[in-house]
Amino acid sequence: MQTWQSHPVPRVEGTPRPLRLFDTAAGEVRPTAPGPTATMYVCGITPYDATHLGHAATYLAFDLVHRQWLDNGHEVHYVQNVTDIDDPLLERAARDRDDWVVLGMRETALFREDMTALRVLPPREYVGAVESIPEIVEAVAKLLADGAAYRVDDPEYPDVYFDHNATGRFGGESNYDESTMNRFFAERGGDPDRRGKRHPLDALLWRSARPGEPSWDSELGAGRPGWHVECSVIALNRLGMTFDLQGGGSDLIFPHHEYSAAHAEALTGQHPFARHYTHAAMIALDGEKMSKSRGNLVFVSRLRADKVDPMAVRLGLFAGHYRTDRAWTDQVLADAQTRLATWRAAVVAPAAADARPLVAALRDHLANDLDTPKALATVDAWAARTLAGGESDAEAPALARDAIDALLGIAL
Repeated sequence: MQTWQSHPVPRVEGTPRPLRLFDTAAGEVRPTAPGPTATMYVCGITPYDATHLGHAATYLAFDLVHRQWLDNGHEVHYVQNVTDIDDPLLERAARDRDDWVVLGMRETALFREDMTALRVLPPREYVGAVESIPEIVEAVAKLLADGAAYRVDDPEYPDVYFDHNATGRFGGESNYDESTMNRFFAERGGDPDRRGKRHPLDALLWRSARPGEPSWDSELGAGRPGWHVECSVIALNRLGMTFDLQGGGSDLIFPHHEYSAAHAEALTGQHPFARHYTHAAMIALDGEKMSKSRGNLVFVSRLRADKVDPMAVRLGLFAGHYRTDRAWTDQVLADAQTRLATWRAAVVAPAAADARPLVAALRDHLANDLDTPKALATVDAWAARTLAGGESDAEAPALARDAIDALLGIAL
Protein backbone atom coordinates (compact mmCIF):
# COMPACT_ATOMS: atom_id res chain seq x y z
CA MET A 1 0.00 0.00 0.00
CA GLN A 2 1.24 3.47 -0.86
CA THR A 3 2.34 5.73 2.00
CA TRP A 4 2.09 9.51 1.89
CA GLN A 5 4.50 12.26 0.90
CA SER A 6 7.29 13.24 3.25
CA HIS A 7 9.10 16.55 3.65
CA PRO A 8 12.65 17.54 4.62
CA VAL A 9 13.41 17.74 8.36
CA PRO A 10 16.04 20.38 9.19
CA ARG A 11 19.11 19.44 11.20
CA VAL A 12 19.39 21.62 14.27
CA GLU A 13 22.59 22.67 16.01
CA GLY A 14 23.25 21.76 19.62
CA THR A 15 23.01 18.58 21.67
CA PRO A 16 19.98 16.27 21.31
CA ARG A 17 18.38 14.65 24.36
CA PRO A 18 17.58 10.92 24.58
CA LEU A 19 13.84 10.36 24.56
CA ARG A 20 12.01 9.15 27.66
CA LEU A 21 8.42 7.94 27.31
CA PHE A 22 5.71 6.53 29.52
CA ASP A 23 5.57 2.75 29.13
CA THR A 24 2.08 1.36 29.73
CA ALA A 25 3.40 -2.10 30.57
CA ALA A 26 5.89 -0.79 33.14
CA GLY A 27 3.58 1.95 34.43
CA GLU A 28 6.30 4.59 34.39
CA VAL A 29 8.27 6.99 32.25
CA ARG A 30 11.51 5.36 31.18
CA PRO A 31 14.15 5.81 28.49
CA THR A 32 13.72 4.55 24.98
CA ALA A 33 16.97 2.94 23.90
CA PRO A 34 17.03 2.35 20.15
CA GLY A 35 20.07 1.18 18.27
CA PRO A 36 21.24 2.95 15.12
CA THR A 37 17.82 2.23 13.62
CA ALA A 38 14.85 2.95 15.86
CA THR A 39 11.84 0.70 15.21
CA MET A 40 8.22 1.73 15.72
CA TYR A 41 4.83 0.22 14.91
CA VAL A 42 1.73 2.39 15.24
CA CYS A 43 -1.70 0.89 14.64
CA GLY A 44 -3.47 2.50 11.72
CA ILE A 45 -7.03 3.27 10.76
CA THR A 46 -9.98 1.11 9.81
CA PRO A 47 -10.94 3.17 6.76
CA TYR A 48 -14.71 3.46 7.04
CA ASP A 49 -14.82 7.17 7.89
CA ALA A 50 -12.69 10.30 7.62
CA THR A 51 -9.80 11.19 9.92
CA HIS A 52 -11.08 12.89 13.07
CA LEU A 53 -9.14 14.82 15.69
CA GLY A 54 -8.81 11.76 17.92
CA HIS A 55 -6.95 9.99 15.13
CA ALA A 56 -4.91 13.11 14.44
CA ALA A 57 -3.86 13.48 18.09
CA THR A 58 -2.55 9.91 18.12
CA TYR A 59 -0.53 10.17 14.91
CA LEU A 60 0.82 13.57 15.91
CA ALA A 61 2.08 12.16 19.21
CA PHE A 62 4.05 9.45 17.43
CA ASP A 63 5.23 11.95 14.84
CA LEU A 64 6.94 13.71 17.73
CA VAL A 65 8.57 10.42 18.74
CA HIS A 66 9.77 10.02 15.15
CA ARG A 67 11.22 13.54 15.20
CA GLN A 68 13.00 13.16 18.53
CA TRP A 69 14.66 9.98 17.31
CA LEU A 70 15.72 11.68 14.07
CA ASP A 71 17.16 14.54 16.13
CA ASN A 72 19.19 11.96 18.07
CA GLY A 73 20.69 10.67 14.84
CA HIS A 74 18.70 7.45 14.48
CA GLU A 75 17.32 6.08 11.27
CA VAL A 76 13.66 5.32 11.90
CA HIS A 77 11.96 2.20 10.59
CA TYR A 78 8.31 3.07 11.11
CA VAL A 79 5.54 0.65 10.14
CA GLN A 80 1.81 1.35 10.14
CA ASN A 81 -1.08 -0.87 9.07
CA VAL A 82 -4.47 -0.24 7.51
CA THR A 83 -7.30 -2.51 8.65
CA ASP A 84 -8.89 -2.62 5.22
CA ILE A 85 -11.06 -5.64 6.01
CA ASP A 86 -13.07 -5.73 9.24
CA ASP A 87 -16.67 -5.65 10.47
CA PRO A 88 -16.98 -1.83 10.83
CA LEU A 89 -15.88 -1.32 7.23
CA LEU A 90 -18.33 -3.92 5.94
CA GLU A 91 -21.16 -2.55 8.08
CA ARG A 92 -20.60 1.02 6.86
CA ALA A 93 -20.44 -0.12 3.25
CA ALA A 94 -23.70 -2.06 3.64
CA ARG A 95 -25.41 0.87 5.35
CA ASP A 96 -24.40 3.31 2.61
CA ARG A 97 -24.85 0.77 -0.22
CA ASP A 98 -21.22 1.27 -1.11
CA ASP A 99 -18.58 -1.17 -2.29
CA TRP A 100 -16.43 -2.01 0.73
CA VAL A 101 -13.24 -1.98 -1.37
CA VAL A 102 -14.03 1.44 -2.84
CA LEU A 103 -14.99 2.81 0.59
CA GLY A 104 -11.73 1.60 2.09
CA MET A 105 -9.62 3.00 -0.74
CA ARG A 106 -11.43 6.36 -0.64
CA GLU A 107 -11.04 6.85 3.10
CA THR A 108 -7.43 5.66 3.09
CA ALA A 109 -6.63 8.21 0.38
CA LEU A 110 -8.30 10.93 2.46
CA PHE A 111 -6.28 9.84 5.50
CA ARG A 112 -3.05 10.18 3.53
CA GLU A 113 -4.07 13.69 2.44
CA ASP A 114 -4.82 14.66 6.05
CA MET A 115 -1.49 13.29 7.30
CA THR A 116 0.38 15.16 4.56
CA ALA A 117 -1.40 18.41 5.44
CA LEU A 118 -0.60 17.93 9.15
CA ARG A 119 3.05 17.26 8.24
CA VAL A 120 3.09 13.84 9.89
CA LEU A 121 6.24 12.06 8.74
CA PRO A 122 5.15 8.92 6.86
CA PRO A 123 5.93 5.34 7.82
CA ARG A 124 8.56 3.57 5.80
CA GLU A 125 6.08 0.73 5.31
CA TYR A 126 2.32 1.24 5.09
CA VAL A 127 0.67 -2.16 4.95
CA GLY A 128 -2.93 -3.23 4.42
CA ALA A 129 -4.49 -6.22 6.13
CA VAL A 130 -5.77 -7.57 2.80
CA GLU A 131 -2.31 -7.65 1.23
CA SER A 132 -1.05 -9.44 4.37
CA ILE A 133 -3.56 -12.31 4.31
CA PRO A 134 -1.04 -14.94 3.08
CA GLU A 135 1.27 -14.01 5.99
CA ILE A 136 -1.64 -14.10 8.44
CA VAL A 137 -2.76 -17.53 7.22
CA GLU A 138 0.73 -18.89 7.74
CA ALA A 139 0.85 -17.50 11.28
CA VAL A 140 -2.60 -18.80 12.24
CA ALA A 141 -1.71 -22.24 10.87
CA LYS A 142 1.40 -22.27 13.05
CA LEU A 143 -0.59 -21.27 16.14
CA LEU A 144 -2.98 -24.14 15.44
CA ALA A 145 -0.13 -26.60 14.97
CA ASP A 146 1.52 -25.44 18.19
CA GLY A 147 -1.67 -25.75 20.23
CA ALA A 148 -1.95 -22.00 20.88
CA ALA A 149 -5.12 -21.85 18.78
CA TYR A 150 -8.14 -24.07 18.20
CA ARG A 151 -11.25 -24.37 16.08
CA VAL A 152 -14.65 -24.00 17.68
CA ASP A 153 -16.90 -27.04 17.48
CA ASP A 154 -19.22 -25.64 14.84
CA PRO A 155 -19.56 -27.64 11.61
CA GLU A 156 -21.03 -24.65 9.76
CA TYR A 157 -18.53 -21.97 10.87
CA PRO A 158 -15.40 -23.59 12.36
CA ASP A 159 -13.73 -20.30 13.29
CA VAL A 160 -10.20 -20.31 14.70
CA TYR A 161 -9.58 -18.77 18.13
CA PHE A 162 -6.48 -17.96 20.14
CA ASP A 163 -6.05 -19.52 23.57
CA HIS A 164 -5.40 -16.35 25.55
CA ASN A 165 -3.40 -18.29 28.15
CA ALA A 166 -1.08 -19.83 25.55
CA THR A 167 2.00 -17.94 26.72
CA GLY A 168 1.24 -17.62 30.43
CA ARG A 169 1.92 -13.90 30.16
CA PHE A 170 -1.50 -12.58 29.20
CA GLY A 171 -2.30 -9.26 30.89
CA GLY A 172 1.30 -8.12 31.17
CA GLU A 173 0.93 -5.28 28.66
CA SER A 174 -2.27 -3.71 30.00
CA ASN A 175 -1.98 -4.82 33.65
CA TYR A 176 -5.79 -4.96 33.78
CA ASP A 177 -7.64 -7.33 36.09
CA GLU A 178 -9.96 -9.93 34.59
CA SER A 179 -13.10 -7.90 35.28
CA THR A 180 -11.71 -4.94 33.32
CA MET A 181 -10.54 -7.23 30.53
CA ASN A 182 -13.99 -8.79 30.25
CA ARG A 183 -15.65 -5.38 30.06
CA PHE A 184 -13.30 -3.94 27.45
CA PHE A 185 -13.28 -7.13 25.39
CA ALA A 186 -17.06 -6.99 25.07
CA GLU A 187 -17.06 -3.24 24.32
CA ARG A 188 -14.19 -3.23 21.83
CA GLY A 189 -14.92 -5.81 19.19
CA GLY A 190 -14.66 -9.03 21.18
CA ASP A 191 -17.19 -11.86 21.15
CA PRO A 192 -17.24 -13.29 24.68
CA ASP A 193 -20.51 -15.17 24.09
CA ARG A 194 -19.46 -17.04 20.93
CA ARG A 195 -20.62 -20.63 21.36
CA GLY A 196 -17.86 -23.22 21.31
CA LYS A 197 -15.09 -21.03 22.69
CA ARG A 198 -13.02 -22.43 25.53
CA HIS A 199 -12.95 -19.11 27.35
CA PRO A 200 -14.81 -15.81 26.86
CA LEU A 201 -11.49 -13.95 26.44
CA ASP A 202 -10.19 -16.10 23.60
CA ALA A 203 -9.90 -13.89 20.51
CA LEU A 204 -10.80 -14.57 16.89
CA LEU A 205 -7.92 -15.40 14.55
CA TRP A 206 -9.73 -16.60 11.42
CA ARG A 207 -13.42 -16.11 10.64
CA SER A 208 -14.84 -18.79 8.38
CA ALA A 209 -16.65 -17.51 5.30
CA ARG A 210 -20.24 -16.35 5.79
CA PRO A 211 -22.76 -15.71 3.02
CA GLY A 212 -22.50 -12.21 1.65
CA GLU A 213 -19.10 -11.52 3.25
CA PRO A 214 -15.75 -11.26 1.44
CA SER A 215 -13.47 -14.23 2.02
CA TRP A 216 -10.19 -15.69 0.83
CA ASP A 217 -9.38 -19.32 0.12
CA SER A 218 -6.54 -20.71 2.20
CA GLU A 219 -5.26 -23.79 3.98
CA LEU A 220 -7.44 -22.64 6.91
CA GLY A 221 -10.51 -22.81 4.69
CA ALA A 222 -12.26 -19.85 3.10
CA GLY A 223 -12.51 -16.88 5.44
CA ARG A 224 -10.88 -13.68 6.61
CA PRO A 225 -8.56 -12.68 9.46
CA GLY A 226 -9.44 -11.39 12.89
CA TRP A 227 -8.33 -7.91 13.88
CA HIS A 228 -5.51 -8.39 16.39
CA VAL A 229 -3.49 -10.94 14.45
CA GLU A 230 -2.95 -8.62 11.49
CA CYS A 231 -0.82 -6.26 13.60
CA SER A 232 1.11 -9.15 15.14
CA VAL A 233 2.04 -10.49 11.73
CA ILE A 234 2.68 -7.17 9.97
CA ALA A 235 4.96 -5.95 12.77
CA LEU A 236 6.70 -9.28 13.31
CA ASN A 237 7.52 -9.79 9.64
CA ARG A 238 8.88 -6.27 9.17
CA LEU A 239 10.41 -5.29 12.50
CA GLY A 240 10.98 -8.63 14.24
CA MET A 241 10.49 -9.32 17.92
CA THR A 242 11.41 -6.79 20.59
CA PHE A 243 11.13 -3.72 18.41
CA ASP A 244 11.45 -0.38 20.16
CA LEU A 245 7.91 1.00 20.37
CA GLN A 246 4.31 -0.14 19.91
CA GLY A 247 1.99 2.85 19.77
CA GLY A 248 -1.66 3.77 19.38
CA GLY A 249 -4.60 5.33 21.15
CA SER A 250 -5.39 4.47 24.76
CA ASP A 251 -8.43 2.48 23.63
CA LEU A 252 -5.99 -0.02 22.06
CA ILE A 253 -4.29 -0.96 25.34
CA PHE A 254 -6.86 -3.72 25.66
CA PRO A 255 -7.80 -5.80 23.84
CA HIS A 256 -5.83 -4.93 20.71
CA HIS A 257 -2.29 -4.49 21.97
CA GLU A 258 -2.61 -7.19 24.60
CA TYR A 259 -3.61 -9.75 21.99
CA SER A 260 -1.24 -8.64 19.26
CA ALA A 261 1.62 -9.06 21.76
CA ALA A 262 0.32 -12.44 22.93
CA HIS A 263 -0.03 -13.73 19.35
CA ALA A 264 3.53 -12.72 18.46
CA GLU A 265 4.97 -14.16 21.66
CA ALA A 266 3.13 -17.45 21.06
CA LEU A 267 4.43 -17.55 17.50
CA THR A 268 8.06 -16.99 18.45
CA GLY A 269 8.40 -18.18 22.03
CA GLN A 270 10.10 -14.86 22.75
CA HIS A 271 9.20 -11.94 25.03
CA PRO A 272 8.46 -9.05 24.84
CA PHE A 273 6.85 -8.20 21.52
CA ALA A 274 7.84 -4.52 21.98
CA ARG A 275 10.23 -2.86 24.43
CA HIS A 276 7.89 0.07 24.98
CA TYR A 277 4.10 0.45 24.84
CA THR A 278 2.96 4.04 24.59
CA HIS A 279 -0.61 5.28 24.22
CA ALA A 280 -2.18 8.62 23.34
CA ALA A 281 -5.25 9.86 25.20
CA MET A 282 -8.71 10.68 23.90
CA ILE A 283 -10.02 13.97 22.49
CA ALA A 284 -13.43 15.32 23.51
CA LEU A 285 -15.60 17.97 21.84
CA ASP A 286 -16.88 20.64 24.22
CA GLY A 287 -16.48 18.30 27.18
CA GLU A 288 -18.07 15.18 25.63
CA LYS A 289 -16.04 12.23 24.36
CA MET A 290 -15.69 12.38 20.60
CA SER A 291 -17.20 9.25 19.05
CA LYS A 292 -18.95 8.05 15.93
CA SER A 293 -21.96 6.89 17.95
CA ARG A 294 -22.48 10.40 19.33
CA GLY A 295 -22.03 12.01 15.93
CA ASN A 296 -19.75 14.68 17.38
CA LEU A 297 -16.59 14.04 15.40
CA VAL A 298 -14.45 16.90 14.15
CA PHE A 299 -12.86 15.83 10.88
CA VAL A 300 -9.45 17.07 9.78
CA SER A 301 -10.69 17.24 6.19
CA ARG A 302 -13.61 19.47 7.23
CA LEU A 303 -11.26 21.83 9.05
CA ARG A 304 -9.07 21.96 5.97
CA ALA A 305 -12.09 22.63 3.77
CA ASP A 306 -12.98 25.51 6.12
CA LYS A 307 -9.48 26.95 5.45
CA VAL A 308 -8.17 26.21 8.95
CA ASP A 309 -4.37 26.11 8.80
CA PRO A 310 -3.25 22.54 9.60
CA MET A 311 -0.42 24.02 11.69
CA ALA A 312 -3.07 25.55 13.96
CA VAL A 313 -4.63 22.11 14.31
CA ARG A 314 -1.21 20.72 15.30
CA LEU A 315 -0.72 23.47 17.85
CA GLY A 316 -4.22 23.06 19.25
CA LEU A 317 -3.68 19.36 19.86
CA PHE A 318 -0.20 19.97 21.30
CA ALA A 319 -1.62 22.46 23.83
CA GLY A 320 -2.46 19.47 26.03
CA HIS A 321 -0.19 16.58 26.96
CA TYR A 322 -0.55 13.53 24.72
CA ARG A 323 -1.41 11.26 27.69
CA THR A 324 -4.15 13.56 29.01
CA ASP A 325 -7.74 13.27 27.83
CA ARG A 326 -8.59 16.75 26.64
CA ALA A 327 -11.21 18.82 24.86
CA TRP A 328 -11.25 20.44 21.46
CA THR A 329 -13.23 23.68 21.56
CA ASP A 330 -13.56 26.83 19.49
CA GLN A 331 -11.34 28.51 22.07
CA VAL A 332 -8.61 25.89 21.71
CA LEU A 333 -8.55 26.53 17.98
CA ALA A 334 -8.65 30.33 18.38
CA ASP A 335 -5.74 30.21 20.85
CA ALA A 336 -3.77 28.00 18.46
CA GLN A 337 -4.37 30.40 15.58
CA THR A 338 -3.20 33.34 17.68
CA ARG A 339 -0.13 31.41 18.79
CA LEU A 340 0.70 30.47 15.20
CA ALA A 341 0.43 34.07 14.03
CA THR A 342 2.68 35.24 16.88
CA TRP A 343 5.35 32.65 16.16
CA ARG A 344 5.31 33.46 12.46
CA ALA A 345 5.77 37.13 13.20
CA ALA A 346 8.73 36.34 15.46
CA VAL A 347 10.61 34.17 12.95
CA VAL A 348 10.49 36.83 10.24
CA ALA A 349 11.83 39.57 12.53
CA PRO A 350 15.18 40.96 11.33
CA ALA A 351 16.68 40.03 14.68
CA ALA A 352 15.49 38.04 17.66
CA ALA A 353 16.25 36.85 21.14
CA ASP A 354 19.06 34.26 21.31
CA ALA A 355 17.47 31.01 20.10
CA ARG A 356 20.06 28.61 21.50
CA PRO A 357 18.40 28.47 24.95
CA LEU A 358 15.08 27.97 23.15
CA VAL A 359 16.43 24.97 21.24
CA ALA A 360 17.86 23.44 24.42
CA ALA A 361 14.58 23.91 26.29
CA LEU A 362 12.54 22.46 23.45
CA ARG A 363 14.73 19.37 23.46
CA ASP A 364 14.51 19.06 27.26
CA HIS A 365 10.71 19.27 27.33
CA LEU A 366 10.06 16.98 24.38
CA ALA A 367 12.57 14.40 25.61
CA ASN A 368 10.64 14.31 28.90
CA ASP A 369 7.66 12.24 27.74
CA LEU A 370 6.75 14.69 24.93
CA ASP A 371 5.85 17.58 27.21
CA THR A 372 4.32 19.77 24.52
CA PRO A 373 2.59 22.27 26.85
CA LYS A 374 5.97 23.30 28.27
CA ALA A 375 7.57 23.21 24.83
CA LEU A 376 4.92 25.57 23.43
CA ALA A 377 5.23 27.89 26.43
CA THR A 378 8.98 28.09 25.81
CA VAL A 379 8.44 29.21 22.22
CA ASP A 380 5.78 31.68 23.40
CA ALA A 381 8.28 33.28 25.77
CA TRP A 382 10.96 33.49 23.07
CA ALA A 383 8.50 35.03 20.59
CA ALA A 384 7.31 37.58 23.16
CA ARG A 385 10.88 38.69 23.89
CA THR A 386 11.62 38.95 20.18
CA LEU A 387 8.49 40.94 19.35
CA ALA A 388 9.04 43.28 22.28
CA GLY A 389 12.08 44.59 20.37
CA GLY A 390 15.60 45.40 21.39
CA GLU A 391 17.05 42.03 20.35
CA SER A 392 20.08 41.85 18.11
CA ASP A 393 20.75 38.22 17.10
CA ALA A 394 20.23 38.17 13.33
CA GLU A 395 20.71 34.36 13.12
CA ALA A 396 18.16 33.57 15.83
CA PRO A 397 14.97 33.71 13.70
CA ALA A 398 16.24 31.07 11.28
CA LEU A 399 17.52 28.82 14.09
CA ALA A 400 14.19 29.08 15.92
CA ARG A 401 12.23 28.38 12.74
CA ASP A 402 14.31 25.27 11.95
CA ALA A 403 14.06 23.94 15.51
CA ILE A 404 10.29 24.44 15.65
CA ASP A 405 10.01 22.68 12.30
CA ALA A 406 12.33 19.77 13.13
CA LEU A 407 11.20 19.10 16.69
CA LEU A 408 7.53 20.12 16.69
CA GLY A 409 6.72 19.73 13.01
CA ILE A 410 5.31 23.27 12.79
CA ALA A 411 6.05 24.99 9.48
CA LEU A 412 6.39 28.72 10.04
